[in-house]
Amino acid sequence: MKRGSTIFLKIAVFLIGTPVLALCIFGLPWLANNPVNPDYAHILYPIVIIMYVSVIPFFAALYQAFRLLSYIDKDNAFSNISVRALKKIKYCAITISALYVVMMPFVYLVAEKDDAPGLIIIGMVPVFASMVIAVFSAVLQRLLQQAIDIKSENDLIV
Repeated sequence: MKRGSTIFLKIAVFLIGTPVLALCIFGLPWLANNPVNPDYAHILYPIVIIMYVSVIPFFAALYQAFRLLSYIDKDNAFSNISVRALKKIKYCAITISALYVVMMPFVYLVAEKDDAPGLIIIGMVPVFASMVIAVFSAVLQRLLQQAIDIKSENDLIV
């Protein structure tokens, strides 16, 4: 495969991680220190903590995606290490989804206090987005494993 396309994807992975890192460094501390309404500041703390915890599997998944692109560069795309990278990405996405499901009752409390029912729908976006990523990586993992099995069978025949 041409190296240019994987370089572009590696840059995209880096650019995906940059705003999340900036949000963790600047946005979340500001949100925790300056709540819009001080009456529900105590509800925001669990939300901010869960958002910080969800960053760990997010960056782990980005690292695995970067490694997967490196495997493609080295012509190791059809190998068990690529399958393991996809498996780790799947588990990271499931973890992120579970963390945001745990966060939903706190989002509900904020939405009730602020009378903003649309906040619950916005809070569900990371849950569904990470589940889509988990399903997609599971499908890719299965297809890649089948391709590796077929390749190993063909290597034995020839």
